Amino acid sequence: MELFDLSGKVAVVTGGTRGIGLMMARGLLQAGARVHISSRKADACARAAEELSQYGQVNAIPADLSTEEECLRLAREVGEAEQAVHILINNAGATWGAPLEEFPAFAWDKVLNLNLKAPFFLTRAFLPMLEAAATADDPARVINVGSIDGLHVPLLPTYSYSASKAGLHHMTRVLARELGPRGITVNAVAPGPFESKMMAATLEAFGKEIAAAAPLRRIGRPDDMAGVAIYLSSRAGAYVTGAVIPVDGGLGTTV
Repeated sequence: MELFDLSGKVAVVTGGTRGIGLMMARGLLQAGARVHISSRKADACARAAEELSQYGQVNAIPADLSTEEECLRLAREVGEAEQAVHILINNAGATWGAPLEEFPAFAWDKVLNLNLKAPFFLTRAFLPMLEAAATADDPARVINVGSIDGLHVPLLPTYSYSASKAGLHHMTRVLARELGPRGITVNAVAPGPFESKMMAATLEAFGKEIAAAAPLRRIGRPDDMAGVAIYLSSRAGAYVTGAVIPVDGGLGTTV
């Protein structure tokens, strides 16, 4: 078996129509997986599916994953096409920034519902299909997309976002211990700055300064995120669980 080969594997990537999710979906397709992506907007799903189809077999399902009902529906729709899911990437997310005195209550609910509750409900909804894919030598995989803002104190007033990502990192460890005996690894990736819609305003204003502060002196590239997704999803990462892996050029751990 090739260490990084995903041929014959089935993956689900939430928030897979843009940014980090699109980067990960592309990498999994290039490594041989069949990929289902989801996003809240149907037109974004259609565009991303067309873009990704050059790399492999992809299916797009619109879903608003801020509610448990939609998490369950996504799992049902994937289950109509697949008997097993080898890889679940919980990437869909939201952010909000406002000064402390003005930070609204609804922003806490919006961000935590999508960033922290949805990964839990999605993992639970897909659990039967993940268990169906798991073997002793080749576990099924759950990959949660956190953030370096959950590892260190961010510069911007994104209170609910950083709290949600720190919570997601710890939930990753909790689920890793519970699901390991069931043949499922659970890991998190903590991205630093990448070109995405969520990061666009920050990079436009501070991109040069952020790159200069990183030990590797650049922001992330699509292949950087595709690579870690392939590693954690393939035989190469079969003995890794409960880990939170920064992919940030050193910003979250050395600065």
